[in-house]
Amino acid sequence: MSTLTVGAPVDAQARRDRMVRTAWMTALGVVIAGPALLWLAVAPPAPLWDRLSVVTGFFALTALVCAAIVPSRIRGLNRAFGIESVIEVHRFLGISTAVLTLLHLASVVALDPSNIALLDVSSAPERAVAAVVATVAMLLLIGAAGMRKRLRLPYDVWRFTHVALAALTIVAAMLHVWWLDHAIRTAAMFSVIVLLIAAVAGVATYRWVWRALLDPTTEFLVREVRFESPTVSTLVLQPRDLATGTGSWVFAPGQFAWLRLQRSITAEEHPFTIASSAHLGCTEFTVRHTGDFTRTLRSLPPGSPVWVDGPHGAFTTDIGACGGFVMIAGGVGITPMMSMLRTAADRADRRPYRLIVVAGSPEDLLFREELGFLRATLDLEVTEVLRRPRDGWDGHTGDLGVGLLAMVLRTVARPDDLDYFVCGPPGLVTDAMDVLDALDVAPSRVHTELFDFV
Repeated sequence: MSTLTVGAPVDAQARRDRMVRTAWMTALGVVIAGPALLWLAVAPPAPLWDRLSVVTGFFALTALVCAAIVPSRIRGLNRAFGIESVIEVHRFLGISTAVLTLLHLASVVALDPSNIALLDVSSAPERAVAAVVATVAMLLLIGAAGMRKRLRLPYDVWRFTHVALAALTIVAAMLHVWWLDHAIRTAAMFSVIVLLIAAVAGVATYRWVWRALLDPTTEFLVREVRFESPTVSTLVLQPRDLATGTGSWVFAPGQFAWLRLQRSITAEEHPFTIASSAHLGCTEFTVRHTGDFTRTLRSLPPGSPVWVDGPHGAFTTDIGACGGFVMIAGGVGITPMMSMLRTAADRADRRPYRLIVVAGSPEDLLFREELGFLRATLDLEVTEVLRRPRDGWDGHTGDLGVGLLAMVLRTVARPDDLDYFVCGPPGLVTDAMDVLDALDVAPSRVHTELFDFV
């Protein structure tokens, strides 16, 4: 059954998340700094530029390894840090790798200016050719990521280009170190390189072979498709092995997953937030139909297979003890809020929930009837804001503002003990963050989740 244990201690989950964060930060620190420090400890005396060339090379290699591992959809990592933080760390490590690589090249040339000839791949030895290939692939990788929107590259084209260039960069960098030889002559350094190779290979196998092709828990079946509006529908899924009574799928309210319609590493996939309660016997995704993929989801007949990679993310009310929640949603950004509210109702949560929904027109206001029923079960108040109101609308209009949020907070007994969740278009998220900053809300109390993976 697709549930969390009813009454499961959320504080215990928060403690586990803190422990996982500490463990991952420690592991990444050891991986990044350990090989260079170990080499300095065991290497014989050498000129300064010689030592700098090796140290910067090791730091570039280990930063590259961590940049490859971090975004590989490791659920525990995404749950502990949140997908936004994971992607930001990935970007930082990628840029750091480029800077360290250029410092490495500068140190090699400073050691012996004639080494500039190693850049001529037509006459350079294998180790230098591998270094040039790794450097060029890495620069193309960063350039493609930074220019994707300007070049208007389709997501799938960018995705496979990104993965291919990343794989080429890692393989060429590892070959450079291996063929260079002198940096791994000791048993200790040889073991370090073997462990780095094993780590990258293991994560790649998990991500691209096990989860994409072999893991039986990723296959779901369509139970039904509900139409919420002319442009929005809810896809109701059930794990295939749940039908035989042998499987389960556990998620926290507000998490998301990637959906695919084929069991293939080349299949098109997109992330969608889970909208259902964590205590329901199925899993629901509410989707706005804006492209071919989402329109295909809308037309799937019952019994169709769908492959689900998840759950992921830390955008969830299962974050530890707090006095209540303020949720700010725009468009289908309301879907994680519905998961949180439905779960709270199933748990008989008595804390206050304040939901602010910002929409363009009345047709964009989703789940209005259900929210009315939830207000009878929860301490829930819903504030609707329309940007393009029609005649007869007597609710709030315009954009989210300080006055509106202050009015909502006056309905809560302890406004200083609230956590804030924001989900919607980038403009709404920016406006909400500005308002929360103006009200001096602590950043640690604010949670967002954006699907901007480039």
